[in-house]
Formats: sequence, C-alpha cells, structure tokens
Amino acid sequence: MTAGGVDVETDVLVVGSGPAGASAALFLASYGTRTLLVTKYSRLSDTPRAHITNQRTMETMRDMGVEETLLALATPWEQMGNTTFCTSLAGEELGRIPSWGTDTVRHADYELASPCTMLDAPQTITEPVLAKAAQERGARLRFDTEYLRHEQDDDGVTTTVRDRLTGAEYTIRSRYLVGADGARSAVAADLDLPFEGPGAVAGALSIVFHADLTHLVAHRPSVLYWMVQPGAEKEGVGLGVLRMIKPWTEWMLMWGYEVAAGPPTLTDDVVRELAVALVGTDDFEMEVTSRSPWTVNHHFATTISRGRVFCAGDAVHRHPPTNGLGSNTSIQDSYNLAWKLAHVVAGTASPRLLDSYDAERAPIARQIVERANQSIADTGRILQALDLTDTTDVDRLAQQLALRKAPGPEGEKVRAALREAIAYKAHEFDAHGVEHNQRYASGAVVPDGTPMPEYRRDPVLYAQPTTWPGAKLPHTWVTRDGHRVSTLDLVGHGRFSVVTGIGGQPWLDAAAALGEELGLELTPVSIGPGEPFEDPYGTWAELREIGDAGVLLVRPDCYVAARHLEAPESAGQAADWLRTALTAVLGKG
Repeated sequence: MTAGGVDVETDVLVVGSGPAGASAALFLASYGTRTLLVTKYSRLSDTPRAHITNQRTMETMRDMGVEETLLALATPWEQMGNTTFCTSLAGEELGRIPSWGTDTVRHADYELASPCTMLDAPQTITEPVLAKAAQERGARLRFDTEYLRHEQDDDGVTTTVRDRLTGAEYTIRSRYLVGADGARSAVAADLDLPFEGPGAVAGALSIVFHADLTHLVAHRPSVLYWMVQPGAEKEGVGLGVLRMIKPWTEWMLMWGYEVAAGPPTLTDDVVRELAVALVGTDDFEMEVTSRSPWTVNHHFATTISRGRVFCAGDAVHRHPPTNGLGSNTSIQDSYNLAWKLAHVVAGTASPRLLDSYDAERAPIARQIVERANQSIADTGRILQALDLTDTTDVDRLAQQLALRKAPGPEGEKVRAALREAIAYKAHEFDAHGVEHNQRYASGAVVPDGTPMPEYRRDPVLYAQPTTWPGAKLPHTWVTRDGHRVSTLDLVGHGRFSVVTGIGGQPWLDAAAALGEELGLELTPVSIGPGEPFEDPYGTWAELREIGDAGVLLVRPDCYVAARHLEAPESAGQAADWLRTALTAVLGKG
C-alpha cells in the first residue's frame, strides 16, 4: 500500500470493458495517457449482443490503426443488406428492404461519406480487438475487479474496488474516472445523474444457437430476418427476429414478453418451440449456447458527467438495438472524451475543456434513444398495412396475409400499404444521417457567425457533409504523391490539425509557432495544386466551404473546431486568429 492509503495510481480509471470502456482505454492509451481499466467480470463479452458497426465507428478504428483487424474478422458489408420480413425463414416473404447502403441507389451515398465500410462485428469480436490493442499501447486491464464507490476531491478521484477472487478491497487513485459500466451503471447511480424517459418499456428474450440454415438464407444475405407470427409483436422489438451472428450457422433469436408478467422459463422445449416457429420447419439441428431475458429501455441521462467523473455508453443511454446505435454511440462517446482527457492530463488544455463532453454528447444520448424507440413504433406500420392491431387472432392474421395475394381493390390496397410500410423502415436500416449528421455546440467549438446549413434531404436518412464549426470534417479522396488518401486520414491521431490551401502559408506558419509555444503538435495540411496534398477530382474544393487560403482548425476527433473563410489579412492576423480559436477550444481563452 502506498502512502496515504492508496494502493494503485493512474491518470484515468475506466470502469467497464464493453464497447465504451474498451475503446476509451484504447483511445487514451494511444494518446499516451496512463490508463487502468477494471471490470467485475472474469472475461470479455461471451455473447454477441451489439453488432452493427457503422462507418463513423470504423473511422475511429481507422484512426487507431485497427480497421484492418476488424475487417478481417467481421461479416463484410455486402452480406448485411437484404433485411427480410416474412412469416418464417421457410415461409412466405412479405417484402425486403435493402439496408445499410448495400443497394445500388444508396451505396454511392455511403461511399461518398466515408473511406470506411459498414461491418457486422459482434461484441465477441470487437471487445477483444479493442482490449488487445489497448494493452499493446500501455493500458492495464484488471478482471474480477468490482467497482464499489468513489470519492472526488480537488485533485482527483479515489475509487474503492473489490477483488472478486480474494474478496480484498483496495483503492485506486486517479485524476479522472470514466464510468462505462453498462445499463445498470453503479458509477452513474453514485453520481445521481438525472434521467428522462419511461425506463423499461418492454421485455425481450435472446437465445443464441448454432444451426446451419444456409439453404434458407444464403440467397438473400442479411443481418436480420423479421417474422410476422401470432404474438410476435407483444413487447420485444416489434416482431420476432432471427439475427445472423455468423453466416449462416450461428444465430440469435429475439422474442418479446410482457415486463409485468416477467420472462418465461427458457426450458429446452420452450427454446426449441420458438426456434422452430421462426425458422418455419423442424428439419434442423440446433445447439443452444446462451439464453437470457433483457429489457427494452427508453432512458437517457440529461447530464452525463459531474466533476472529475464521466459516464459513457449504456451507462447514460439505454435503448433497444433497433438502428444499430448501441455500441457505435458508446465508442463515439469515448472518442469524444478521450482526447480531451489526454490534453488535460498532459497540461496542454484547461480542465474547462472537459465541460464540452457533457454539452456535446448528452444531446446525442437523447437523440439516439428517441430514434431507436421510434423504430420499434415504426414496425407497427407493417401490422397496420395488414389492417391488424395485433396478431393474437390467428385466423384474422391468416386472412389478412392471404389478402395480400388476392386480386381486386382490397388486395391491391394491402399490397401498396405493405410496400410503403416496409420501405419506411429505411429510417431504421438506412439511417445514414443519424450516423454522420451529429453536430456539436460547446466551448470546444468556435462559431464563425454563420447559421448551421439547412438539410436538403431527410436528415435521418441522408448524410450532409459540411465544414460548419461543430460538424465532422467531410471525407473525400485527395492525393499524396499521386496516391489516393482520405481527408480524414490527414487529421486525427490525437492531434489538432490546420487545414488550408494555396495562399494559406500564414496559417501554417502560425500553427508551427503556436504549437511550439503551447507544447502542442499541430498537423499542417495544405491541399491544392503543387501542395503536399492535391485535389485532382476537385471534390475537396466543392466540400470545403472556404476559399483557397481560408482555414479549418480540426480537433483530434476530426470535428471542425473553427474556420476562417478567406485568406488572413496578414501573418499577424493569422497568428492572432489561430491563437484565439485554439486557446478557446482548449479552455484557456
């Protein structure tokens, strides 16, 4: 035990090893910050849970140098897209909706928005990748270590934990604490964070099993198959679901139950009966590896930090898996927070910078919880198209399903309504704008006096790139020595960047001098003919929204912190503007 009764010391303590916690450890360690992660569990996730991995999350993985590792392990983009609505896998199809940008119409939108692909990477894949990379970069991980409580003071946080192998309690002293300990977060409870939303709104069962169903699905590859069956809409996620975990031999079955009544006992017979109903035949063998009930939540924290303690992931946004927002939002919470903690710990930023985490990510917590729950409600449109309020009347359900094949006005009406209802699910399965259109307003963003650009298309469905301060730097392809490189590859890596073009040398000179003065490394980026990076396609000139000699100050998380639209009037003006903007973002202004 060290002096003062503290057993272990670190700069940042992370509680929890899920997507939020493991990624926080990876980001912090990559930035050179002393980091310790503790988890009460004896291992990383042994169930696949979160799985959709969107482009923005893959951009963070690209920044950390682990994108290729995930690409090698995950189900690739092209096998994700035929989301199918049917009576069972072997039964009638009601319709399909191309998803996650895999169809011809939407694929260009996705390719234009990011250098990265979508992936299906269950937690059993992502957590080991994140944790291993974090350890390789210096983070320490302790399993079987349970968070008990913490106390803050002016200089740091003292956290008491229990070794679950020996029962011994000890303390960890850190400058900051990150609570990434899931939907039943003890850290969030100890902080008494304020939550809104009704809380648990439904119950669901998850049953993971191995079964070779290739002959039923390989011709329509997808992540999700949705079943309209008697009782399927009772709570849960709106319908019965078979989710692909590994093509096409590992699956998760999801089925709803009434929260008030409690979950059924998941005997072998009950599990088999559910699987046979959703598959639509009993001509398959299955090996069950996991069975568990869970609750569908509608709950978000309106404040996600207090003092030196910050919460991330499911600790502050609790919602169903619809839209695939869970692990993505959790990782992006940590990406937003980690660079700020790193700069404060290093002394290059004021602790005031950390106030921006709550200001920027608490509104996102609300947004994604509302979006995910709305997607469950939108599933009800499919029953409405069949002129049903529920599926409890088996004969009525069969009658309406048959009507969709009938000639005449009634059948035509049902068919049209069903097509419209299924197409509307693009707001769940092609919600590209939810992923890319997150805008920040905080002390870590310097407004330039212009209004946020209005959305030209549905902001849920379509990404709209902009360099407006508070938006993510747009991706496009430029070249370096003739080789193609993304604009996102020119920034990030834990550093601020200064992006300009021909005539912008005063910005770059000012950045070099200011970086030396503040002890920061500012990445210089100049794009244009004869510059280190060229724009042969002309797409950067279309996207940048500044003149050739204007400038963008880009944060380590690839968000635009400030911009100056035109050339500086003088070298002194460039230096003054950049110093004012950067010190404001760092909380030193």
